[in-house]
Amino acid sequence: MASEKLLGMLNDAIAREMQVIIQYMWQHVMWSGVKGFAVKDAFKEIAIQEMKHSEMIAERLNYLGGVPTTKPTTINVGNDLKAMLEQDKLDEEKAITMYKEIMDTAQAEKDYTTREIFEHILKDEEEHHDTFSTLLEGV
Repeated sequence: MASEKLLGMLNDAIAREMQVIIQYMWQHVMWSGVKGFAVKDAFKEIAIQEMKHSEMIAERLNYLGGVPTTKPTTINVGNDLKAMLEQDKLDEEKAITMYKEIMDTAQAEKDYTTREIFEHILKDEEEHHDTFSTLLEGV
């Protein structure tokens, strides 16, 4: 079915999704100040979207015979709103790059379903990147 390379990439994606789920949810909880009040709901909404991504990727990995990881990559909550948003923007940039690589690998392996799943997720990640970039403008 899928190569070990693709299975590893899917697990890396799950670890990344788990990282930002926790990171964004804690940012939703830890906000402060007027500007924080203005963005707290965005953190929560994006965290929930990332949960859905994690589930989709884990289901696909399981179908392909892999075992989904339970360990997130390093979580970086940040000490203030600007640091939070800068980190989140960076994490979304990394996800965009990673997911394009997964799509290329899936295409090369003729795994069109995995490619399609990541096309959908990539669209969301680009929207998240845009959200964090826009929010940074006001901080």
